[in-house]
Amino acid sequence: MDLNLLPYQIGIDMIPKIGSINAKRLIAYCGGVEAVFKESKSALIKVPGIGQVIANEIVNQKVLDRAKCEVDFVLKHNIKTLFYLNDDYPKRLKQCDDGPIVLFVKAKENIDFNQQKVISVVGTRSITDYGKMVCEDIIAQLAERGHNPIVVSGLAYGVDICAHRAALKNRIPTIAVLGHGLDTIYPSIHRNTAKEIYEEGALVTDFPSKTLPDRNNFVKRNRIIAGLSDATIVVESAEQGGSLITADIAVSYNREVFAIPGAVSSKFSKGCNLLIKTNKAALIDSADDIEFQLDWESVNT
Repeated sequence: MDLNLLPYQIGIDMIPKIGSINAKRLIAYCGGVEAVFKESKSALIKVPGIGQVIANEIVNQKVLDRAKCEVDFVLKHNIKTLFYLNDDYPKRLKQCDDGPIVLFVKAKENIDFNQQKVISVVGTRSITDYGKMVCEDIIAQLAERGHNPIVVSGLAYGVDICAHRAALKNRIPTIAVLGHGLDTIYPSIHRNTAKEIYEEGALVTDFPSKTLPDRNNFVKRNRIIAGLSDATIVVESAEQGGSLITADIAVSYNREVFAIPGAVSSKFSKGCNLLIKTNKAALIDSADDIEFQLDWESVNT
């Protein structure tokens, strides 16, 4: 972590309406993240995707003041920052055009984002007994066979928290991707689980502190859940929902998508059945299927 560059690395992502793709384009055009803030307005406007409004935000430097406050927060709370051009940035996420400029990571120990086996587990907040059973069983089976993949999810109600707790129970590292800053935990009822994740895995976000857990933020963070992993498993989902958005993002990243089938009469299996029906996801119901699809060999036979 280069403390001299950190305000610029954080600041460029704070520019209103810039987005990760345009931010990366700017950095490439200017030759570095610090150089972006030293470029003239007339030159910035010539960069594709950068208009008067964004150029003004860069030139007036106000985002750097906010970024410096965030640097103070990061240092005070021992939060690690991963810049997308640095070697410690997750390799899978680096392959995604809209991957975040900076990841904020809170963990007791360094976690290897580039571990050989990483899966994401997502689904409805209204998990059924069937979904809970399948989610817990699959993660337990993976642990029993010695795979110990990192399990990525979003700390939300339902499938997310079930996946995190199953990973913790089976001593598998787990990553919670948050839709807000690291100064809070949402929902607060999952605070104790978040503490356990901090001990055994990591809390991750691309949002700075004081960012509220707004609905759009959770949609945005789904790209990180999909991008960090080799495969996204949808356990249960209605016909519409965040987990289907995550699945679509995973497909766009050319990652594997798996879905647990369910009864046609269950509204929380309609999304999974639709993914399978439209060939967006492979049908799985056990660790055997994951091993076959991802070409994993059992360590414990």
